[in-house]
Amino acid sequence: MLTYRRTLAAPTLVVSVLLTAACSPGTDLPGGAGHGTAAPGTALAAVDTLTVKGRAPMTGYEREKFGRAWADVDGNGCGTRDDVLKRDLTGVRFTDGHCKVASGTLADDPYTGTTVRYVRGRSKVDIDHVVALSDAWQKGARTWDVETRRRFANDPLNLLAVDAATNRRKSDGDAATWLPPNRAYRCAYVARQVAVKKKYGVWVTTGERDAMKRVLDTCPQQRLP
Repeated sequence: MLTYRRTLAAPTLVVSVLLTAACSPGTDLPGGAGHGTAAPGTALAAVDTLTVKGRAPMTGYEREKFGRAWADVDGNGCGTRDDVLKRDLTGVRFTDGHCKVASGTLADDPYTGTTVRYVRGRSKVDIDHVVALSDAWQKGARTWDVETRRRFANDPLNLLAVDAATNRRKSDGDAATWLPPNRAYRCAYVARQVAVKKKYGVWVTTGERDAMKRVLDTCPQQRLP
């Protein structure tokens, strides 16, 4: 009888362990809980609200279709470029008044994690459209009116002061073709792209959506900016 009870104990233990594992959140999913249902209000959940379509041709795209570069859309007397420099740089000095930024420091460049010095006229700092204008053009912006394109091009949500060389390597890439070398910023970067595309109804390709989810799966609680 003693032998029988010992023999029975091992299978019973195995069944118990399997039942416990089956009830543990995410343990039966590839990659863990990050592949489960995204929490409401997160960037990961917002990805699924974006329209998925193929990329339209670049036909007709010109920078000028988005209005004069760095217009004063908020009526504060300063161009958008200088507004973003004032927001993102530290130690800002002006050429005159409070608009034209003469110099400053990008203390923690989001794309590289390095410090970049800004000097007007020989700057190593660019103002990047997080969602590139040409990318937006191919994914809905070609049908917008002029004022909507102007607002998109000057929306602070879509603008960051960044290292110029890295920005130029990005060109007009989307999340499927380019991500910041600074891995620590990738979640925030993709969340900002999602927020911009959601705000303006810019669609994503299948490959872009999947790339966004791959990044945001590593930070499922990342919120939209």
